[in-house]
Amino acid sequence: MDIFIEILLVLLAFGGGCLLYRKLAEKSYDVSRKEADLLLNEARKEADLLRKEAALQAKDVVLKAKSDFEADMSERRKEMQQLERRLLQKEENLDRRTENLDKKESDLSRREQSLTQREKNVQGREKEVNAMILQEREKLEAIAGLTQTEARERLMKMMIDEAKHESAKRIKQIEDEARETAEKRAVKIIAQAVQRYAGDYAAERTVAVVNLPGDEMKGRIIGREGRNIRAIEAATGVDLIIDDTPEAVIISSFDPVRRAVAKQALERLIGDGRIHPARIEEIVGKVQQDIDHSIKEAGEKAIFDLGIHGLHPELVRMVGRLKYRTSYTQNIFEHSMEVAFICGMMADELKLPSKMARRAGLLHDLGKAVDHEIEGSHAVIGADFARRFGEAPEIVQAIEAHHGDVEIKHPLDVLVQAADALSGARPGARKEMLDAYIKRLEALEEIGNSFKGVEKTFAIQAGRDVRVMVNHEDISDEDAVILSRDIASRIEKELTYPGQIRVTVIRETRAFGVAK
Repeated sequence: MDIFIEILLVLLAFGGGCLLYRKLAEKSYDVSRKEADLLLNEARKEADLLRKEAALQAKDVVLKAKSDFEADMSERRKEMQQLERRLLQKEENLDRRTENLDKKESDLSRREQSLTQREKNVQGREKEVNAMILQEREKLEAIAGLTQTEARERLMKMMIDEAKHESAKRIKQIEDEARETAEKRAVKIIAQAVQRYAGDYAAERTVAVVNLPGDEMKGRIIGREGRNIRAIEAATGVDLIIDDTPEAVIISSFDPVRRAVAKQALERLIGDGRIHPARIEEIVGKVQQDIDHSIKEAGEKAIFDLGIHGLHPELVRMVGRLKYRTSYTQNIFEHSMEVAFICGMMADELKLPSKMARRAGLLHDLGKAVDHEIEGSHAVIGADFARRFGEAPEIVQAIEAHHGDVEIKHPLDVLVQAADALSGARPGARKEMLDAYIKRLEALEEIGNSFKGVEKTFAIQAGRDVRVMVNHEDISDEDAVILSRDIASRIEKELTYPGQIRVTVIRETRAFGVAK
């Protein structure tokens, strides 16, 4: 019974709790529903506002797009109108050109018809004129008693005589004019020749080129704010030219010894890699000493090889300086040695003092060691130095007279002149190398042999004279004159050579008879 009551109480408690919970839940649901309705209303209001804002923005975008489109369309309409106007103008121009062409075509057709008619008229008149000429010619032949051929020959003879007379007068007039203007023209030609070759000669004789491992070395040679290049120029007395020439620096100076010092010093600095003013002065000083030593050694070697004694040390040094001097590509030191040996050999043959002859030959171009520093002829300069340093009067006279600056008084003067000419004029000594000299002779002979009727061509007198042997059956005397001019003209066009080349065409006729 008690258990039943407890159960009943529990059930009642559970039922009451469920009722209470249900009431609480219903109350909470009402509250939540009200809150939800409030939130929903607010959301609807915000959505309305957003929709209205979006509609306004869309209207703005549409209006802006519409205005841009209208502006673009307006510009395009303007462009189309401009294009239409241009096309109309072009069509009008084409129409005018077509009209002009039509007019020209009609004019040309009218002219062509007119020319055709004129041509027919001219042909008819030409026939009439020819007939009249024949009639007149027959009448003239009958009156003169000469045929046409005889009259032509007589007329040609008269014209030839008259032409010869006129040509002789003209030749005399040309010769007179040539005599009057020869000196002026000669001066002008010489001046032009000097001007033409002065630049190449100066560039060849007064500059030296130093090759660089790379173009970046130019900046190191110049140095910061140009201090290195100024130091080199001040120490050596030359001008350094650094331009766009790839991997090269040009040294310019009229003094060959300075050029040699600058070149060797710069090459040592480039090899060492340390380029700054102090190092530059140090290297230039060492190179200067080496050059002075080599100059002294060269002079001493020259007097030892020639067996010359008692030469003043200053003259020995000047002879050594000739090692760095050239003339027409010929080294003056080697030229002086050659002249000395030739003088000695000729003196032995003539029973003259050979040692004195060798001494004069060695010192004959002494002035070229300093002629870039002192004004005047190198012969006079060399004679002054020889006289100053105690050379014999015969030696001084030979030096001064070897180019005709003074009168020849001693056989030694003639020996030095002859030896100087032999050394300077031998093939390959000056102006051109031996290979180039031989090639020029071969080219001269090839040009002569290329002409028809030529049997053999000989280049003689060191290429100054060309003898052309021709076949007498193929070439007449008149043809020989023309052939010589043609060969000379072709040589002028195809070859480069000093002085003049004389072309001689030899035509020989031989007759043989046999006596039995």
